[in-house]
Amino acid sequence: MNLADPRQLATVLEAILLAAGKPLPLERLAELFDEAERPSPKLLREALGLLGGSCLGRGFELSEVASGYRLQVRARFAPWVGRLWEERPQRYSRALLETLALIAYRQPITRGEIEEVRGVAVNSNIVKTLLEREWIRVVGYREVPGRPAMFATTRGFLDHFNLKNLDELPPLAALRELEPRLPAEDLDPDVPAGLQARADLVLADGEESLVQAEEPRSETNFRSLLAELDAMEQGLKSDFDDLPLAPLEDEGGDVVVARQAEDELQAD
Repeated sequence: MNLADPRQLATVLEAILLAAGKPLPLERLAELFDEAERPSPKLLREALGLLGGSCLGRGFELSEVASGYRLQVRARFAPWVGRLWEERPQRYSRALLETLALIAYRQPITRGEIEEVRGVAVNSNIVKTLLEREWIRVVGYREVPGRPAMFATTRGFLDHFNLKNLDELPPLAALRELEPRLPAEDLDPDVPAGLQARADLVLADGEESLVQAEEPRSETNFRSLLAELDAMEQGLKSDFDDLPLAPLEDEGGDVVVARQAEDELQAD
């Protein structure tokens, strides 16, 4: 096989990406070839372009995301492909999606800042779910009393939502168009439907003292949330190079994680 021919190289890359099961960056693709036959980055990109063109009119496509290149099923075929798995797709609560949106558009951000915008306490299970799915990570600690953790999105978040970088996030105007499709109320994933029904019944009877574990301070709807995000969109970060993790020791000797660009945090 002549790997100097972009068309033949494209077929090799197709096989590699089909077998990989995850996105592969250009550097990793190059490492899979012997040094004597290793294609140049320019040749790899040309072959990937040909591979992407050959996917036109087929059920899958070549996509470049934050972690690299991958072959994936086109979104419009999801209703049929999804039937291959018996389990139902996970349904995320409105509270979780609002929290994720705030982190994505205003990162790095603390839990207290999220609660200030939403006007309601953030359920610990929401943060836990986002961390377990590796959509967010702790990138440092705010230099204020209590040293609250600051959250930012990950490459896994970008990969899941088919994005190369944060610049490809939809503008807030586009999100507003989706508002009518969202349910007026939604349940947090950790609250069973039966328990929620009982709680609603108690509230209807006036016994509000039994369900005050996490009362909202003020209700914030999706439109007002987007209005808050409008003012934050200008400071949106587009890469992860400025969010390195560096271990530092505090006065008590405990190891903490802080961002290397400390002056930027002070200015935030």
